[in-house]
Amino acid sequence: MANQLYGRPPWLLLAAAAVLLLASSAASGLTTGYYRKSCPRAEQIVAEVVMNKQITSPTTAAGALRLFFHDCFVGGCDASVLVSTNAFNRAEREADINLSLPGDAFDAVVRAKTALELACPGAVSCADILALAARDLVTMLGGPFFAVPLGRKDGLASRASAVEGNLPRPNMTAGAMVALFAAKGFSVREMVALAGAHTVGFSHCKEFAARIFQGGGAFDSAMEPRFARALKRACANYLNDGTISTFNDVMTPGKFDNMYYLNLKRGLGLLASDQALAADARTRPFVDLYASNQSAFFGDFSRAMVKLSLVGVKTESNGEVRRRCDQFNNLAT
Repeated sequence: MANQLYGRPPWLLLAAAAVLLLASSAASGLTTGYYRKSCPRAEQIVAEVVMNKQITSPTTAAGALRLFFHDCFVGGCDASVLVSTNAFNRAEREADINLSLPGDAFDAVVRAKTALELACPGAVSCADILALAARDLVTMLGGPFFAVPLGRKDGLASRASAVEGNLPRPNMTAGAMVALFAAKGFSVREMVALAGAHTVGFSHCKEFAARIFQGGGAFDSAMEPRFARALKRACANYLNDGTISTFNDVMTPGKFDNMYYLNLKRGLGLLASDQALAADARTRPFVDLYASNQSAFFGDFSRAMVKLSLVGVKTESNGEVRRRCDQFNNLAT
């Protein structure tokens, strides 16, 4: 499949991608050994904290993945999504699309930051903590492990007004998503690989209600009928209770695997934007590839996550290491 898609040996493509990622991280000033001297146990501390959080709150992993993505796609991976609104500024997390970001994910980062401040005060940025937390929690759920280049600084701005138009919506067409990701520098293949994060987590009924409540008992024809009817029953009262939700992957909801893509081929995609990937000629070949080959998915997801982690990173000149992840060191910022 990879040969058919690209006309080149898969090992050559993977080697080239790895070289480009290493060059990108070096150009950004990030390295995998960044905290070797300033905080030698930084990665271990983050792993221990977020894994304990996941054990007590199983929604943490999916929440951290979503939090990381929402951070990086709006102004870069600089922990700006963690900042709270204050008297001077309405922050990113107050934007409509971010209001549903899970509290467990924020809490995991705060706990890790607290532990790191006790061990190495002022050394580890919130942006690096979030990047590590997302990786560690994917691995904990059975997904791939990948090295995360470190050295990001926390951003100095967080504006709710900057969010609109920078994040995919649950009812987006495949074409709109391809255009959005391309504007951020991601290929179609990388976009479909990153979409596989929806193999864990859940979505509120309002995000897919238009697919199952179409009048006269109808539902989106792309949906498997029994699945659509079950969702109708589960979401019957969603207008009165906005907290009603269901798993993105109803087959293996707590496991990071390639079931998401198998579900799309069976009409079991939850969001319209997910199911669209199985129908569009640009994205369908990668859905087919990942549905049949979990190793291919894990490899592409890992590389895409590293690339995502390099988007818009801040350095010494345009960032800081926050004392608290929810506020700038200068509160008037």
